[in-house]
Amino acid sequence: MTVRLHWFLPTGGDGRTLVDRHAYAANDSGPARKVGGVRAPDADYLVQIAKAAERLGFEAVLTPTGTWCEDAWLTTVALAQHTERLKFLVAFRPGVISPTLAAQMASTYQRLTRGRLLLNVVTGGDAAEQRRFGDHLDHDERYSRTDEFLSVVRGVWQGRPYDFHGRHYDVEGGLTALPPDPLPELFFGGSSAAAGPVAARHADVYLTWGEPPAQVAEKIGWIRTLARREGRTVRFGIRLHTVSRDTSAEAWAVAHRLLDDLDADTIAAAQATLGRSESVGQRRMLALHGGSREQLEIYPNLWAGVGLVRGGAGTALVGSHAEVAERIAEYHALGVEHFVLSGYPHLEEAYWFGEGVIPELAARGLLGGTPEAAGAPLLVSSGR
Repeated sequence: MTVRLHWFLPTGGDGRTLVDRHAYAANDSGPARKVGGVRAPDADYLVQIAKAAERLGFEAVLTPTGTWCEDAWLTTVALAQHTERLKFLVAFRPGVISPTLAAQMASTYQRLTRGRLLLNVVTGGDAAEQRRFGDHLDHDERYSRTDEFLSVVRGVWQGRPYDFHGRHYDVEGGLTALPPDPLPELFFGGSSAAAGPVAARHADVYLTWGEPPAQVAEKIGWIRTLARREGRTVRFGIRLHTVSRDTSAEAWAVAHRLLDDLDADTIAAAQATLGRSESVGQRRMLALHGGSREQLEIYPNLWAGVGLVRGGAGTALVGSHAEVAERIAEYHALGVEHFVLSGYPHLEEAYWFGEGVIPELAARGLLGGTPEAAGAPLLVSSGR
């Protein structure tokens, strides 16, 4: 099992700051705060990131879903026309689209891009966000619906009429006349008791946010046990930010500069919003720092500062290129194969990681080839 690297496509905006450009404007915390140092997610900028990721050797880019970002399906199929090999890990939410239509869209996508689609199933953890899309189910019922949704998707991909009769879906003769080839891998995350069995039944890759290794190992064991009961094998991935530099001191200086943007009011508003999430995974992220700037290095080179103001993945690998590679190797030893990474700004941080950490991983034999085979530049010594 080698390390498989993926980057992130910031379709909600990017910049030199952790502060969201929307600044929680859609929540109850008042008018949006003006945020500097941000970049709009226009087509030209996203093409730059996609091309950089492809050039540097990343296998795919994750595209988010939700109110504050561009539609993942439309954006990535457009970017596919500007890249050749890069795959797109398209996040989408069951419940806001028909499973038969989603299966058909995936099939069309595979043909248009010559097989470059991966799917990230996001069941949803924030009730207010779900209601914006007309979804009023509670947390556990959403996972029950996702279970049925994925059963239908898998069923209609068989290329013959498929019937399904459940609590949430009633499909007669569901069919994707031209099934996708290859079938897109399904990435799936969720830390709750309701999420685990769904992952075990349907996920190709179970994706967790970046917790300390002991907690990640516990999750891996949990999902492996559930998958064995289903007669299945599930692979594992982790979602992390990165701040990698030629020296550890340089990397931590960047992390500390990112903190300088975060005043007490910004953190408090973010924590109040994030604290209302129904997501168990989000609560686990918040517990890593408790809303405090103190002791944010929760494990060697694992920094929880991002989670002070950002939902979802709230931790970053911070350190020299060798230190970041060592942490990746540690997670890999636990059974983590896919590393879905990001950094602020995403264009520059892709190069820092690609030119610095990828050669380190290749030297450790984790990428299955030489640095140039992994897509990293040939003339790299200490990073840049």
